[in-house]
Amino acid sequence: MRFLGLDPGLQHTGWGIIDAEYSRLSFVAGGVVNSTTSLPLAERLVEIHEGLRAVIDRWQPAEAAVEETFVNKNPTSTLKLGLARGVVLLTPALFGLRVAEYPANLVKKSVVGAGHARKEQVQMMVRVLLPASSADSPDAADALAVAICHAHHRATKARWTTPEAREATR
Repeated sequence: MRFLGLDPGLQHTGWGIIDAEYSRLSFVAGGVVNSTTSLPLAERLVEIHEGLRAVIDRWQPAEAAVEETFVNKNPTSTLKLGLARGVVLLTPALFGLRVAEYPANLVKKSVVGAGHARKEQVQMMVRVLLPASSADSPDAADALAVAICHAHHRATKARWTTPEAREATR
């Protein structure tokens, strides 16, 4: 199954595509959608939407996963990031994709083993788990980490929601 991981940002929105077959994960593509800082906010949000639309059109993921954002100290920055995150959640949903959300600490713990890992650690582990990925950009690496997290948690959830699994817990 093909998964799209997304790391929302107003200036740089990371995206990563992986294929998951049982416990085997393979890198498909990754990158960043950038918005033009000199444009008005509404036009920057359109740039994010259009960039993600192109990614979904090209790679045809089955599901998407988005990293939840934390609150910044600056309320204006938090609001703008929230608007970008809204576009990031909306775009795959417009394509009929199921969109899961994961807290940043869970993403880091799923990939690195520690919920407070640094960006460099996440980037390094993404390269280890997906050797074909260069994971050059921290934003793309974070998005790939979200996709990895989703693949792991989705597989676990699927195992525990089968009739046999439910019966075993009785």
